[in-house]
Amino acid sequence: MAHSDSSQPHSHMKELALTFAALIVLTIVTVKIAKLDFGGVAINISIAMFIASIKAGLVALYFMHLKWEEKLIVGFAALSIPFVILMIATMVWDVSQKTAELIYAK
Repeated sequence: MAHSDSSQPHSHMKELALTFAALIVLTIVTVKIAKLDFGGVAINISIAMFIASIKAGLVALYFMHLKWEEKLIVGFAALSIPFVILMIATMVWDVSQKTAELIYAK
């Protein structure tokens, strides 16, 4: 009696290793981009937060195993995304306002 393939545990080591490599590359990209000036603090922070969001998505999908979870669990995890976007937008707005005040104060 042969065992079916679905009863064997599936190893995700290759996907996890590729995800780890992608995180390393994105970290290097973040460090390189941090040294560039894109014309304003708010733009620089927005670019850095965009890259950080991609890295957070990779961590959630692969290292937190959301890619292989049921849709209900993924839905509950996705509920936090609008709040994260709101916090990031508030932070970028606040930094840009304070930076503008410092420029006008000089």
